[in-house]
Amino acid sequence: MKIGKRFVIVLSLSFLLFGWRMQACSMYKITADGKTMVGCNEDAWRTTSKIWFENAVRPNEYAAAFTGSREVSSNKTAPQSGMNEKGLSFSRLVAYYPKQSPSALNRIEITDEVEYLTDILHSCATVEEVKSYIEEYNRSVFSEDVFIYIDRTGKYLVVEPYELIEGNEAYYVLSNFCPSITDNDKARKLERYRKGEDFLKTHPLQASLSFCAALSDSMHVCRSRNGDGTLLSSIWDTQEGWVNLYFYHSFESSIRFNLAEELLKGDHSFNIPELFPNNKEFQRLESYKTPFNTPVLRVALVVLGGMLTLLSLLFGIGLLWNRALSAFSVLLISVHNLLLTAYLFVLATHIYIFYFDAPYQHYSSLTISASSYLPFLLLISFIPFTKFTIVRVSSREVKSWTKTLLVANNFIYLMLIVGFAYWGLYSVWN
Repeated sequence: MKIGKRFVIVLSLSFLLFGWRMQACSMYKITADGKTMVGCNEDAWRTTSKIWFENAVRPNEYAAAFTGSREVSSNKTAPQSGMNEKGLSFSRLVAYYPKQSPSALNRIEITDEVEYLTDILHSCATVEEVKSYIEEYNRSVFSEDVFIYIDRTGKYLVVEPYELIEGNEAYYVLSNFCPSITDNDKARKLERYRKGEDFLKTHPLQASLSFCAALSDSMHVCRSRNGDGTLLSSIWDTQEGWVNLYFYHSFESSIRFNLAEELLKGDHSFNIPELFPNNKEFQRLESYKTPFNTPVLRVALVVLGGMLTLLSLLFGIGLLWNRALSAFSVLLISVHNLLLTAYLFVLATHIYIFYFDAPYQHYSSLTISASSYLPFLLLISFIPFTKFTIVRVSSREVKSWTKTLLVANNFIYLMLIVGFAYWGLYSVWN
């Protein structure tokens, strides 16, 4: 086995063992009694889930419906799943594939993912046509995605960044892995995939809504913390042209759309949360504030990090002017502040920390994983630092400006502890 290929397999396994610490999804397709059904679970923490309908613009094109939640601009949402009027459907899942050099030159570069993905459903009716279409493009831009296309006959095409896999089994399940570099034993380490495969192996195959809803339910996710819950489950009937939606891993109510009927109304969209009854779990997610959905919090992280760094500098300068604070105490406070500043940078750049269990374990960075213990260090050290501040504030030998700096420093610590507690960074029992 070549070293490069061995590295790919080992790295892929490591991602599975770490539970794939990013947004995850799952899907399946079932073909029985001449009918093909496709189910997609989008597992995400976003609150902007949509379904939209697009008519054909040019001759020989097909109208289509799409679902998605990631807004790439003010009027564009990245498609997560969809189906056109010919019954061709697709699903998109996170699945890491190590970067490689493109195997063929002169392929078209993908500069607009929304246009590329929607054009496939507008242009193709079968997986054979999808294959011909996408082979013209350099897909390496999707190094963290795997796509699957299923047509009305039940044939499917798995589209990886560098590989294509065709099949026509009666059922197929896919989650967050690339099949070309992941065998079934490794894939089964993913709970979503394992549950779906086990369900299909232990139940007589049916291409019915009730069967698919039960299967989607068995594969859904509902974590103890906010996020990575199944935001939307969609079940697409490729023969009759309808889609059933289930919102935020609740299968007690659903909304059904008929593709042909909706397209007669022209291009339009719906905000999915507005279509369903109030969901307490979703309302909790919707009200949960992070630096990524509340810009003022990101600014606050930058400001607090800057203040901690500045205080470290001022304590160092003060050490040269008077000896009210020992060199050891100044060094201790400064190192503590700089570590917290680095952690605030991590918080401002890694959204997953706010949604996954604490202490957060990054799939590839030991440094980021180690930084997740800094909130606990702050919590443990807060009382000694507070006592140190009280003693120095009570001392007549300490200058007023030094006392002010110490109080300000401790107040920032307190603010951070409150913020870390709100974000669940101390919730180890989850």
